[in-house]
Amino acid sequence: MPTVEYLNYEVADDQGWDIDDEDLFEKAADAGLDEEDYGELEVAEGEYILEAAEAQGYDWPFSCRAGACANCASILKEGEIEMDMQQILSDEEVEEKNVRLTCIGSPAADEVKIVYNAKHLDYLQNRVI
Repeated sequence: MPTVEYLNYEVADDQGWDIDDEDLFEKAADAGLDEEDYGELEVAEGEYILEAAEAQGYDWPFSCRAGACANCASILKEGEIEMDMQQILSDEEVEEKNVRLTCIGSPAADEVKIVYNAKHLDYLQNRVI
């Protein structure tokens, strides 16, 4: 079963960490963060990352659940995530900035690392509901 290691963007931002840091997840692992802000999720085949987080009792941001807003956006740091049809992100955001929507995204690698709650990034703000 694929494993998703995750970090809350707001926590990284509050700590003054750059989400492009090579050792971002090592810093998070050492910081004694709350389980909802940093940890690992097992995601079943065909399950969406947001669903897996909710099944763990986490309250991750979302709104439409259909890939039509940026509320559930995350930044893919390692691995791959396949998304169902989405209409909100540009090709550049997906291919160069590695933005993925957790409501319609499933891991396509055994190990995936994401920074979730990325809706706070400036370039996504105008698509948050």
